[in-house]
Amino acid sequence: MPRNLLVAPLVAAALALLGGLQAKAEEAGTLLLRHGGGAPVAAPLLAADAAITVSGPTARATITQAFRNTTSDWVEGTYLFPLPEDAAVDAMRLVVGDRVIVADIRERGAARRDYEAARAEGKAAALVEQQRPNLFTNAVANIGPGETVLVQIQYQQGVRRSGDTYSLRLPTVAAPRYNPAPPAVQEVATGRPAPDPVPDRDAITAPVLDPARHAPVNPLTLSIDLKAGFSLGRVESATHAITIDAPSERERRIALRDGATAADRDFELTWTQAPGTSPGLGLFRERVAGADAVLAVVTPPVAAAQAASQAASLPRDVIFVIDNSGSMGGTSIRQAKASLLVGLDRLRPGDRFNVIRFDDTMETVFPDLVAADETHLAQAKSFVGGLEARGGTEMLAPLKAALRDADPEETGRVRQVVFLTDGAIGDEGRIFSAIAEARGRTRLFMVGIGSAPNGHLMRHAAELGRGTVTLIGSVDQVADRMRELLAKLESPVVTDLAATFSEPAEATPTALPDLYRGEPVTIAARMREAKGTLTLTGRIGGRPWRTVLDLSQAEDGAGIGKVWARARIGEAETARITGRLTPEAADAAILRLALDHGLTTRLTSLVAIDATPRRPAGARLARTDLPLNLPAGWDFEAVFGTDQPRAPAPAPILRKAALAPAATGSIALPQTATDFEARLMLGAVLLGLALLVRGRRAAR
Repeated sequence: MPRNLLVAPLVAAALALLGGLQAKAEEAGTLLLRHGGGAPVAAPLLAADAAITVSGPTARATITQAFRNTTSDWVEGTYLFPLPEDAAVDAMRLVVGDRVIVADIRERGAARRDYEAARAEGKAAALVEQQRPNLFTNAVANIGPGETVLVQIQYQQGVRRSGDTYSLRLPTVAAPRYNPAPPAVQEVATGRPAPDPVPDRDAITAPVLDPARHAPVNPLTLSIDLKAGFSLGRVESATHAITIDAPSERERRIALRDGATAADRDFELTWTQAPGTSPGLGLFRERVAGADAVLAVVTPPVAAAQAASQAASLPRDVIFVIDNSGSMGGTSIRQAKASLLVGLDRLRPGDRFNVIRFDDTMETVFPDLVAADETHLAQAKSFVGGLEARGGTEMLAPLKAALRDADPEETGRVRQVVFLTDGAIGDEGRIFSAIAEARGRTRLFMVGIGSAPNGHLMRHAAELGRGTVTLIGSVDQVADRMRELLAKLESPVVTDLAATFSEPAEATPTALPDLYRGEPVTIAARMREAKGTLTLTGRIGGRPWRTVLDLSQAEDGAGIGKVWARARIGEAETARITGRLTPEAADAAILRLALDHGLTTRLTSLVAIDATPRRPAGARLARTDLPLNLPAGWDFEAVFGTDQPRAPAPAPILRKAALAPAATGSIALPQTATDFEARLMLGAVLLGLALLVRGRRAAR
């Protein structure tokens, strides 16, 4: 069936429902935003649908964004949105009326120039750019008066596993980020201003609604087809109410119980194998472009880790770092404090510890490490109990203080840093560089707090720090997830890991990390043919460990080639940060991988351009950034300050709070209220779109 016959009924239905949405929005008052200091512009209405298919170790997601122009002007809308930090974004389609425009992957500069030329010529166009591995912008040009356009983005990602639990996470809101001020000094060597720690601060900043003044916007519908590859046990979400249909023992179909919901928190789904079933081999392959992509996920035996207790018996030096900046206001600071108190309670006789808190200042409880005795623990708990969220998020200084090791040659103690934060910063690059430079023998464990933590910061910091990531989205999760984390800290690590293929292979990661109890080692490789063996070796508590996998036994998998390419790109970025590759060599490797595999990266973008101009010559093009919700549980005043005007007014200058110092930036605030109930009408349209997309895929 021609694709326009599938698209036309969908757009017609969208127009009918969005017509009712527009009427209700006009009754409630249009949401007005100021763009670039100009006159107020009506923000387009936006709704999104996520349709995800899990196939064993990988997931394929289709995110559809519907933009509705409710004004009589031609509009360009820019939307800042998050995706999983390991998402391999490889496809985009722009739907305008009955036309479907398929995007091309191009070098970032060329894609931007082509988009801007099409915008100026009055052509329908869309541009997806990566601002961070988990943060993207979507610009859509020349949306006609009263018109609806659809932008469909697709990506591949790996399923995560920890112990017996598998998980999938979908971020839905880009949390406001603190951007440290540009230095007000000159570099001595060059005489030029010091580099801006966040040179792209404008690209990662969007208008944010105050939930006390505005109902939520950007409703999201979600459906997941879970094909785990084994008989399923528990399937649940700790973040959203869901419905679950079970067509077979090995498959589940999941949807949001309440239909369209506000995009204000990450969605997380977890599942386990049915009781009594044995785990699979954890070895998968996919034939792509004349080669085999292989994915191996292997968990060292728990019994061996428990038996090898030498490392567990070593006393520990533990430095707890807690973020009490403004973005941690509301429920986040309660989660962080409760988590830290659990950590203090698990310290053992012979351990030493300290506590560091930070906002735009920092403070340590003790001048140096102290014994984990009753007196010191009581003092630390009293300090933690009195913390309140306020100020900015200056993370670099406390991180360096925690990593600073007075005795780097010490072998009789284990040194660990437990870092509790939402990660709402824009200068991740400085953080990664500091970890790579100063980590030494320290292991860094990241604890992501709140409803929308910065997954890119959390996971990459933990990888560089040879630790793990724990995400805590509610107070109810504190006890269980901190217990799991602390059990890992107290358990022997699997060290000296190495992977050897009997046949030539391009494998990632090239250097394998340390592992903690229940943590798997994940290796992706590309080889001419999946044959021969993969041998994994290491030491558990000083004892040798070895396992051999027969690659010919690998099961068929989907999207493994994309997962491999995305992992290789991430490894090249790490090599650039740590100095193992020059910036030029890293960029060349990233660009080659991105263009060969059609992936959106720091250096490449997806651009879709219609061939025919649409906007009449001389017609004004209004530009606006679409607003975002404040993440659930955040305190707006703790983030933006209490001095914000309550009446409609131009965008105010921020005080030194959780986003930016007062002298450096401003944020566009909405002018009047919106109506969320009307946006719920979009759910049916977007679910219909998901079904049509799946139908087309099945037909192929």
